[in-house]
Amino acid sequence: MSIGASIFLIAVGAILEFAVTVQDSKGFDLNAIGVILMVVGAIGLCISLLWTRRVVDTVGTPVRRETVVHERDVI
Repeated sequence: MSIGASIFLIAVGAILEFAVTVQDSKGFDLNAIGVILMVVGAIGLCISLLWTRRVVDTVGTPVRRETVVHERDVI
């Protein structure tokens, strides 16, 4: 899950939790679904940030390069 998708899930969950009121939900609770979406989005955001940090640490590490000179016999 990307960072953008995680933020999107958090936003949709917050809208369902705080901005939507339903009189008769017929078996499911939109507020509970909103909380679930916010939790899943937060977990996805943490995993995405940790994964991004890991990739940056791996790629951003300076590589030690050495020049090797082999002497050859001149004929």
